[in-house]
Parts: sequence; C-alpha cells; structure tokens
Amino acid sequence: MPIATASQTIGPYWHLIEDPSWADLTRLGAEGERITLFGTVTDGDGAPFSDVCVELWQADPAADDRFPGFGRSRTDAAGVYRFTTLKPGPVAGRGNAIQAPHLALWVLGRGLMRGLATRAYFAGEPRNETDPVLALVEDPARRATLMAAAAGPGAWRFDIRLQGAGETVFFEV
Repeated sequence: MPIATASQTIGPYWHLIEDPSWADLTRLGAEGERITLFGTVTDGDGAPFSDVCVELWQADPAADDRFPGFGRSRTDAAGVYRFTTLKPGPVAGRGNAIQAPHLALWVLGRGLMRGLATRAYFAGEPRNETDPVLALVEDPARRATLMAAAAGPGAWRFDIRLQGAGETVFFEV
C-alpha cells in the first residue's frame, strides 16, 4: 500500500479539528460583527460526509493577535461544520480589482486525494455583481453554489456538495 503524501493528508495537524476552539476565530478577543457560518458537507449521493476537515481563511479583517484569520472545523456525524468569525469586508484581488466580501474554504477528507478550494459569498451583497472571481462562473446555477444564505441574525448557511447535481464550484489552486 502506498504511503500518503503531504497532499493526501493533513498529517500531524488533524488534531487541530479535535479542539472545537479552532472553529471560533473570535476566541482571542477579536472585535467586529460576529457571524456564524455553518453548513452540511455531502457526497455525490447527497449523503452527509462526516469526519471532514473544513478550513476557513479570510483576508478581511486582517489577521492580528486577536484575530487569526484562519480556523478549522470538523464535520459531525450529520456532516455539519460550524465557524464563528467576523464578517469580512471587500478586499483587493489580482490587479487591485475589488472582490466582494467572502470566506475562502478548503475541504479535506477521506477519499479526497487533494483538498478542494471554494468560496462562500454572502447572498444579497451588492458587490457580488462585480466580483471578478464570481464573474468567472458564467452559469447562474453554478454561481449560486457559492452563495451563503442568511439563516437568521448573524447566521449564514453554506452547504458544500462534493459532486453530482448541485455540486459546489471548486477552484484550482
């Protein structure tokens, strides 16, 4: 049996999803508009994908001693992950084009030879219309897979479908 390489496992860092505090990016005293991002990771048949590591990265607000800008959450038996973070603002991208507020997500799990990169944008955000990355996804139905839906005050739902009908858009990195 071949030995897994670094791109096939998160190796010695898997323990970081065992500690739920890693899913709270505000745990160090960050100030700002707190939000919860949660969702279900499902496979091609629509079944919950448990024991997955979902990483969250964000460029805004800028990382500092009280806000790491990075977190990890483990999916539970129902395939649900959950983060507490600060709502991001717009950020400059390639060529200083302004990108809509978004959260970058990286999905790692059994059977995935490489992590999957996607983004969660916020439905109803006016800057979504001019976001250069969203514009690369021409099909409106595919673009909709990148939208987190409001799910109550300060709560956003972003489901991740790994393949099949309604598959989330994943980006090459």
